[in-house]
Amino acid sequence: MSTEPDDLGFPLPAAGKTSRLTVLVVVAVIVGGAFTFGYLRQRKAHGEVPVVSGEPKATRVEVITATTLKSDRALSLPGTVHPLEQTQIYARVTGYVRSWKVDLGDKVTAGQLLAEIDTPEVDAQLSQARAQLAVARAAVTQATAQRDYSKSSSTRTAGLADQQLVSKAQVEQTQAQAATDEAMVTSAKSNVAAQEANVRRLVDLQQFSRVVAPFAGTVTTRSIDRGALVRDGATTPLFTVVAIDPVRVFVDVPQAIAPSVRPDTPATITVREFAGKPFVGKVTRSAGALDPELHTMMTEIQVPNPDGALMPGMYVQAALTLSVPHRIVELPATALYNDAQGVRVATVDATNHVKFIPITIERDVGATVQIASGLTGDERVIKIAVPSLLDGDLVEVASAPAKP
Repeated sequence: MSTEPDDLGFPLPAAGKTSRLTVLVVVAVIVGGAFTFGYLRQRKAHGEVPVVSGEPKATRVEVITATTLKSDRALSLPGTVHPLEQTQIYARVTGYVRSWKVDLGDKVTAGQLLAEIDTPEVDAQLSQARAQLAVARAAVTQATAQRDYSKSSSTRTAGLADQQLVSKAQVEQTQAQAATDEAMVTSAKSNVAAQEANVRRLVDLQQFSRVVAPFAGTVTTRSIDRGALVRDGATTPLFTVVAIDPVRVFVDVPQAIAPSVRPDTPATITVREFAGKPFVGKVTRSAGALDPELHTMMTEIQVPNPDGALMPGMYVQAALTLSVPHRIVELPATALYNDAQGVRVATVDATNHVKFIPITIERDVGATVQIASGLTGDERVIKIAVPSLLDGDLVEVASAPAKP
């Protein structure tokens, strides 16, 4: 037995001389076939490859026509309930609460008394103003008597001057006094008018001691008690009153549908707390402009609420049916091409040649897509996208199977 390190104990077969050559031949065949396929495909796209006898002249495809959808679109938008009117009632006069007549949740009518306030300071000011008015009126009486006396004295002096019994200076003096007394009467009357205005102001201010409801509604807050000091200009309201029949529901309509919002459009409001009980209302107004950040338009829906079931602050769902401002067609999702050239569909013209048309998708509903632009609905669209088709290829249109 041999003791050489490479001796395996058995003879090895002779190395094959053609194994490397075989590999090179296979690789060359593959590369050549790929090159030939690409070259012929490119020439075919330019119409340069002659049709080999026995080869199919055109790809067989099935075409369909896009379905035109109705212009109406049903939307379900979240919204919030707001009162028709809401006001916070503040004290207009300084004083102490004598009594309050309504409380949280009470229904009130327009002009109903809500609270009474004692106003000792205003009462004192009114008494003082009335006294000052009496003094001003007495001053008018006094000034009037003085004026009348000055006028008669001026007349007598003028008569004596004609008889040359008094000097001309005395005549001028009496005339000046009469004019002064006439001015005093005018001033006294003006003072009376000012005092009367002050009295009216205080009388009106005293009337604010009776706090009344500005409109019919519901009291939602009360923040006063008997004996509490309230001040004119305070930041805490005495009551909050809201009107909730009807209520206003605000929703944000998306940009695509915003141009279709019109007054009197019906709307159905549903609330989770009232399952199976819809509330029917209608659109009353819209903002007429889009929010610069959300690109939605605020829209108001008024809903009758005679039983008060819809409370301000509730979250609701508003169902609206609005028309889409542009035409929408529908195609199967299998007809779409989505590649570097964008989203397209392949159509077949009158001569059975392929023409690709870019489209804009309005909505993807899974098995079908709704197309907003690119198609008119009259085109013959290839139902199933064939990746090997190029623009201008000749195809054979298969007859559509009969519908059951």
